[in-house]
Amino acid sequence: MAIPDAVLARLREALGPAGVLTEPGDLASYVEDWTGTHRGSAAAVVRPASTDEVAAVIRLCREAGVAIVPQGGNTGLAGGAVPDGSGNQLVLSLARMRAVRDVDPVADTMTVEAGVVLAEAQRVAAEAGRLFPLSLGSEGSCTVGGNVATNAGGTAVLRYGMMRDLVLGLEVVLPDGRVWNGLRGVRKDNTGYDLKQLFVGSEGTLGIVTAAVLRLFPATPRRATAWVALPSVDAAVAMLGVLRELAGAHLSTWELVSRQGLDLVLEHLPATRDPFADPHPWYGLVELGAAEVEHGLDDVLEAVLGEAVEHELVADAVVAGSPAQRSALWQLREGVSEAQRYAGPGLRHDVTLPIGDLAGFDDEVGPRLDVLLPGIRRVTYGHVGDGNLHYNLSAPAGGADDDSFVARREEISTVVYDAVAARGGSISAEHGLGTVKRDAAASYRDDVENDLMRSVKQALDPDGLMNPGKVLPG
Repeated sequence: MAIPDAVLARLREALGPAGVLTEPGDLASYVEDWTGTHRGSAAAVVRPASTDEVAAVIRLCREAGVAIVPQGGNTGLAGGAVPDGSGNQLVLSLARMRAVRDVDPVADTMTVEAGVVLAEAQRVAAEAGRLFPLSLGSEGSCTVGGNVATNAGGTAVLRYGMMRDLVLGLEVVLPDGRVWNGLRGVRKDNTGYDLKQLFVGSEGTLGIVTAAVLRLFPATPRRATAWVALPSVDAAVAMLGVLRELAGAHLSTWELVSRQGLDLVLEHLPATRDPFADPHPWYGLVELGAAEVEHGLDDVLEAVLGEAVEHELVADAVVAGSPAQRSALWQLREGVSEAQRYAGPGLRHDVTLPIGDLAGFDDEVGPRLDVLLPGIRRVTYGHVGDGNLHYNLSAPAGGADDDSFVARREEISTVVYDAVAARGGSISAEHGLGTVKRDAAASYRDDVENDLMRSVKQALDPDGLMNPGKVLPG
């Protein structure tokens, strides 16, 4: 149903003129994701500036039967923050809720509102001499609320865990307009169900996160970073054992990039260059981090690389000698997703597997895809330490098979997902389900798990107005 004019008038009264957008030009950036892949239509965009205003919007929409699509930085890859094409849904943007409510360096906590950009949260923590370790390629525009809603991961999961591990408490506006204040910063709380974890990763289908208490850590200003050439995925997995043994708690990052992924970065992103004269099938980015008072980090990295070369796990390596060189190496890894956008039609698979199965998965799926569509490009990169591969695919070079690639997307994804499921993995590691993986995820879950998820949704959102069509099939 369209939003009645009377409801829009009440929303303007509650939020003020800046809080409600209805002109098509003003709505454009809210109804399409950053990749241009997912787009819809909205009756209006509301921009509350406080938790009370969010609650007022929820109550008005529930009374009128209007569906709500919560949105943070709109940087998702699964269509989870984009409205459908009906033009009847309301986009609720948290962009104006950008207050840092508290920073406590003694308790190692920080309380921020949902619209705080991740890079800003990192900066505020650094100013207090602490570290908020979540790090993503989109950190300059994604928001804490979106990070919570999708249970974001990133490049430091190996050391610090997912967003689920970094959240101590939440403030959530429920589908009936009530506010649950769970902003507790304690590490131990055995007073009942851990309700905050119900909302982490729920993609706004159970309620709207308006603020979060985040875990902080000691700062690690000392960094030792290297880009290494690898003969195989097996070598990357074996290298993880060396890193854990010799680097221990200093290990922050162990990333993997395929040659095809690097080729796209070198081709499409200016000011990037291959650190090595000769090509290699795989590459790794390793980073160690330590406190200012700790010394010898470069020696630890040198020992790691020496051991890896001796066991023929690494064919070549280059160590960053300055912050600029470190940034250049990171661009080779973080630029893969952006570079793929310039390579024609693409298909993104964010999967996770038991770490020991990474090589076997690639060895099995790669040849199957080559038979299905000869010349298909496997733009693979990911986080070796947590078994997460971004098994992205691009159409064969030249454009002749673009239509065939697009027409067979579901068939291609099924090859990937079947192999993941057979190994006890997950078809969504850190990007969420949205609409893209909603149906596939349901098909790989058993009946009990699907029933439990539907029961939770029904209990909290019986009217089905919170981000409908996302996460669970209708």
